[in-house]
Amino acid sequence: MTTVAQVIQNKLGQEIYTISPSATVLEAITLMANKGIGAVVVSEDSKVVGILSERDYTRKIALMQRTSDHTTVAEIMTSKVISVTRSNTVDECLELMTNRHLRHLPVLEEGFLIGFISIGDLVKATMEDQRKLIDQLQQYISG
Repeated sequence: MTTVAQVIQNKLGQEIYTISPSATVLEAITLMANKGIGAVVVSEDSKVVGILSERDYTRKIALMQRTSDHTTVAEIMTSKVISVTRSNTVDECLELMTNRHLRHLPVLEEGFLIGFISIGDLVKATMEDQRKLIDQLQQYISG
């Protein structure tokens, strides 16, 4: 069974983007647009204090008629952060994301951010596991 540790190892070289809760929403969405990402971790003093996603922006800026340049990240971020550790399995993460309607999960160890995984990362890992299983079964059948 693939673990989160294996998923983040496969993502080595990919940066984890963070932003301060005092930054403007405009700064955050500019960062997300420039980096091609759908969410950013909100951190302060090396602690994860929230997540800001495209969904947060859509629901809390666009629909509430706020302005991105006058609203801080802290005002609209999701502050109840659900996280996982390296030892969680891909299946556990997928179940958590499905049940909680999440698209991104920060990976924390001893309170420090060590990774950030998306549902796409987990689907990719699941597909690779299934491909390996199929290969093993084919080898077993063919002797």
